[in-house]
Amino acid sequence: MVLLSLVFGAAAAWSAKNWVEQRTRAGDAADAGSSVVVAAMELPYGTVMEGRHVKVITVPTGTSLGNHFSSVKEIEGLIASQKVFNGEVLLKERFTKSGAGSTLAALIKPEMRAVTVRVDDVVGVAGFLLPGNRVDVVAARRSHDRATTETILMNINVLAVDQTSTQDKNEPVVVRAVTLEMTPQEAEVLVRAREEGRIQLTLRNPTDEFRPQLAATPEPVPAPPVAKPVRRAPARPAAQSVTIIRGTLVDSGESST
Repeated sequence: MVLLSLVFGAAAAWSAKNWVEQRTRAGDAADAGSSVVVAAMELPYGTVMEGRHVKVITVPTGTSLGNHFSSVKEIEGLIASQKVFNGEVLLKERFTKSGAGSTLAALIKPEMRAVTVRVDDVVGVAGFLLPGNRVDVVAARRSHDRATTETILMNINVLAVDQTSTQDKNEPVVVRAVTLEMTPQEAEVLVRAREEGRIQLTLRNPTDEFRPQLAATPEPVPAPPVAKPVRRAPARPAAQSVTIIRGTLVDSGESST
């Protein structure tokens, strides 16, 4: 009985030891968490991402962070479509793929276009326009010796000023050209207004997101064909009776004038 008790005791101790070890390994695996890529420095808008720009941290499993990156290789070569702050968790929605062409072309949203307009120190809001700002476009025209103005476009994104698309400067800089992001219909409205008169850019508060949708320009309806007038021959004058007298002879006939 003593020997049997010792055997049962050893078996119980061995089973308890294995159970504790399994629970410990499961707890360590749970505490390992998941890998998340964050920014290692502040990055301006339009930066092509490299490995030195980011670092990987571990967060508890099940933490809701959104559609984040899990490894450095996933983010290398992508372009930041917004300014990135140091320590920020990098989400996939804020980066775009680098395709053929310039970096600016990759930053244009689908179904949008980039249009550049010439500006001066007044049209360019005294140099306070920076990439990422929002502006309205006011058109001025002269009609019957009177000037008329109208806000033709609202809440338009500024992609670049001159040849700069980064947001690393906050000081006013007088520029000669501003590149705006808009739909093809809005681009047609802008170009037409620029040809008809002058345009002025007005700076918006970034929290004001109101933007009316511009309806597509309807295709012109062709005018109905105009019937050509039918030319008629002039009416022939009626014949007149003529009497010719030669001596004693009288001759009657018809003649037309």
